[in-house]
Amino acid sequence: MTWDTVDIALMLGKIVFVFAVILTYAAYLVLAERRILGFLQDRIGPNRVGPWGLLQPLADVIKMLTKEDMIPSAADRLLFSLAPAMAALPAILTFAIIPLGAPVEIFGHKVTMQVADLNVGVLYFMALSSVAVYGVALGGWASNSKYALLGSIRGLSQLISYELSMGLSLVPVVMLAKSLSLADIVNAQADMPFIVYQPLAFAIFLVSILAECRRIPFDLPEAEGELVAGFHTEYSGMRFGLFFVGEYINIISLGSLASLFFLGGWRGPLLPPILWFFIKVGLFSFLFIWVRGTLPRLRYDQLMHLGWKFLTPLALLNILVTGWWLALR
Repeated sequence: MTWDTVDIALMLGKIVFVFAVILTYAAYLVLAERRILGFLQDRIGPNRVGPWGLLQPLADVIKMLTKEDMIPSAADRLLFSLAPAMAALPAILTFAIIPLGAPVEIFGHKVTMQVADLNVGVLYFMALSSVAVYGVALGGWASNSKYALLGSIRGLSQLISYELSMGLSLVPVVMLAKSLSLADIVNAQADMPFIVYQPLAFAIFLVSILAECRRIPFDLPEAEGELVAGFHTEYSGMRFGLFFVGEYINIISLGSLASLFFLGGWRGPLLPPILWFFIKVGLFSFLFIWVRGTLPRLRYDQLMHLGWKFLTPLALLNILVTGWWLALR
């Protein structure tokens, strides 16, 4: 084989591996959430399908695929069909730049454990985060339903608001690493993870990604007590399943980025690098579930107040302090 053929084969292998890992992780994250919430609420949770309920994700997939797929007669059929893909694809594409571990040697070739090491990886992530807004907006608009439209308007303003604080919280990380590449950011934490230098940026980023995932206490776009199911009220079958899959893949991708930006990514003692990476992502996934089972939903004015009047000014102040500290070093 020529070197070009090896490069193509390795690239395709990495794409298939990442795709298989994130879909499997997302499926079992749903099961883990249902079991953990059952424990928190003093009930059992799903345990009937397969040993210890481990085949429940397969049963859920079969259920989604066999449910009737309905489109409201007054809906915009094109946008209605496009919205679920717009919700799921940005979360999946984010994994193209996420390094799962340190470079390894395969066939005498040094292979990075990521599909593409972009030198503007942080900007790529922020761009995809912005595109994800359209899935929520189009889903509510195309449904031609008042409840769905209200949910999409809430989601649109919420996601735009918290993208600002999320992006600003990453500026000090980029200033410390002197690079927008995720691999370079991880390598810059060889001596000390950035959470030690930037605890405030970490706290702002953590709250912002909770809001970006539209999870309790920030689930205003869905708010089943007020809006039936929010922006995806009119969806059924696998189209609803795509919204669901997109949400859980988003949890994994944002947890991965939090570990890369602040906890040193794959770095850690004794254990293999890729195992350290998934341990850290697993801890963030558990935190998302724990918060959902613990906190009540915020009011909409509280949500906006927290983002615009608290997190964004704090993030701007943190950038100024970080720049002053770096200038004095």
